[in-house]
Amino acid sequence: MNKYFLIVFFLFYAIKPQAQVNNDSIIDLKYLEDQLYLSLTYTILSNKPETISQNGFSGGFSLGFIKDIPLNEQRNLGLGIGVGYAYNVYVQNLKVSRDNQTTLFELAEDYKTNRFGIKAIEMPFEFRWRTSTPEKYSFWRIYGGIKFAYLITAKTKFTDSEVVLTTKNIPEFNRIQYGATLAAGYGNWNLYFYYGLSPLFNDALFNGKKIDLKDVNIGLKFYIM
Repeated sequence: MNKYFLIVFFLFYAIKPQAQVNNDSIIDLKYLEDQLYLSLTYTILSNKPETISQNGFSGGFSLGFIKDIPLNEQRNLGLGIGVGYAYNVYVQNLKVSRDNQTTLFELAEDYKTNRFGIKAIEMPFEFRWRTSTPEKYSFWRIYGGIKFAYLITAKTKFTDSEVVLTTKNIPEFNRIQYGATLAAGYGNWNLYFYYGLSPLFNDALFNGKKIDLKDVNIGLKFYIM
């Protein structure tokens, strides 16, 4: 997981200096802001069953492109409509496996590793307020909105002293997920918050009760032109 954070972080920053050099040469009164983004987050699971807990680092990253649409002549108000890629890992003690075409949700015990990870295409929609100008690269911003995601793959991994169990494409994973987002900060550094409004699973039962797990992401989001 850590290697993914480092790779996307350095690749993202590697392209930033060139973007600023190109913009420095000409003052563009019809400039567009924040066309690329990268987020690095820590994940908190909400609505957990009583015996389910997180016991390791759960996190993820996303990166993508957003079309900036200014709404006024000053260009300090706008909309952002984008598409990107997201990867998230959830480390906890809910064991998810398949047996004879049936998905089992059990309490993981005496294990070394237990996690599930998802890869998704995401579509963020943002309402944007900022203090930018054609010559000002560092400015205050508050971007709020909603994000939709479509799961490409979902995989679980369970390891104990005897077996390594990997399960892919579990049908109970909710393919379409969405939640509210907020990014606020100055310059490159922005605090980022995502509150999941849709459950991670559909029609999943644990100890006879419906699983209504949702995720909350807290971290940093970086924007560049």
